[in-house]
Amino acid sequence: MAEMTSPKPNTHHIVWDWNGTLLDDNHANLAAVNAVCSQFGREPVEMEYWRSVFRRPLVPCYEELLGRAFAEGEWEHAEKLYDTSYLEHLPSCELASGVPDVLHEWAGTGGTQSLLSMASHDHLVPLVSGRGLNAHFTRIDGRRFDTEHDSKAEHLVHHLENQGLDPSRVVLIGDIDDDARAAREAGAQAVLVTSGLMARERLEATGAPVVDSPVAAVDAVRRLG
Repeated sequence: MAEMTSPKPNTHHIVWDWNGTLLDDNHANLAAVNAVCSQFGREPVEMEYWRSVFRRPLVPCYEELLGRAFAEGEWEHAEKLYDTSYLEHLPSCELASGVPDVLHEWAGTGGTQSLLSMASHDHLVPLVSGRGLNAHFTRIDGRRFDTEHDSKAEHLVHHLENQGLDPSRVVLIGDIDDDARAAREAGAQAVLVTSGLMARERLEATGAPVVDSPVAAVDAVRRLG
């Protein structure tokens, strides 16, 4: 990891989400969802609709989308369909507007930051490394274990404990309501961006600050100080 300036007193540590936050991959996500729909006999959906219904846990979300419960083995099949389609579209995904400059700027003012995603760890690390972003982060974690509620909450607790961070000085920047839930359960704060897979009104319902970009999110973190 790159050497970083010692953080100023009371400076927050930022935990970044990846998909929909630092990576602009909505079109790849929607294509993958519609690949699942096609195989399960459901008409394709538009982004506005998907952003109105997407949620964790994923299984009941997809069962609602498809209009029926999964039979044994079908969820695993749906996951493979999704992953195959997503990976096909991944090369066309760019970093979100303002990235990586906003990462440079936060580190340059003495702030620290790490990355936590619900994408599998083995999938995530090469993507971040391939875009030359590793040095910005004190730690990079994808999903390393499964949880009962399919939430980021337990992953965030482990992520912070492994860095010896005080949750009260941590802000998670993400794009769905589960990011706000995870921050709350871990004792941290959240700032949510509208650039991902959840409509603004659903983000605002969490009570967390809601902004339109990673750059605006960092500005919001500074105001929390």
